[in-house]
Amino acid sequence: MSAFLKFVTSEWYFAVPLFLMSLVAVTLVIWRILLNLDAKTSLNEFLPKFQQKLDADGPEAALAWCRTQKGVIARKLFPAALETRAQGLTAMRRAMANVIELEILPDLNFLMAPILAIAKTATMVGLLGTVISMINTFSAIEQETTAGGVTQHSGAIGLALFATAIGLVTAIPLAFSHVLFKDWIARQELKMKSAGQKLLVLVQDKGQGQSAARRVG
Repeated sequence: MSAFLKFVTSEWYFAVPLFLMSLVAVTLVIWRILLNLDAKTSLNEFLPKFQQKLDADGPEAALAWCRTQKGVIARKLFPAALETRAQGLTAMRRAMANVIELEILPDLNFLMAPILAIAKTATMVGLLGTVISMINTFSAIEQETTAGGVTQHSGAIGLALFATAIGLVTAIPLAFSHVLFKDWIARQELKMKSAGQKLLVLVQDKGQGQSAARRVG
């Protein structure tokens, strides 16, 4: 502990940036987790309610209801399709593809670049701090003429490694989080495509049911 405090006080010009990057990294990860929770739609709960709303009150009521629900599938994907339902299933499919590519995926990838950048930069900054500290230590050892003086400076070699250690402690969890976030985004994309296909089926069945009712009437 005393060695760590000595590093913080004597090598503050590397310790402070590393600690700031760690703080920013934690903030970005928590922020991204909260955004993921807000973007998530539970299809097992949402789809039955949507189908019930669509059958009971019609597409316009279902559209208005979707905009009040949680998650990008309910708030963005389904409304984009329902707004173009009068143009047919092809237009609905195209509208969903556009909103996924141009709106939803950019939102889901928000903060991913800074997270990866800090994960890579923290390691390099830590290594740079270690290299510079080692250079300064070896220069001081070279100028010593007594064995006691050399021994006194040898402790600084271990002290210099704290910079690399802090950089790795920041980078490893951040890189792991980035991989998990990218996997979550990929699974969300598949989930959105699956939900879009289910929506097309529901709208098609609704239209066929109305056509049959008109023929009977």
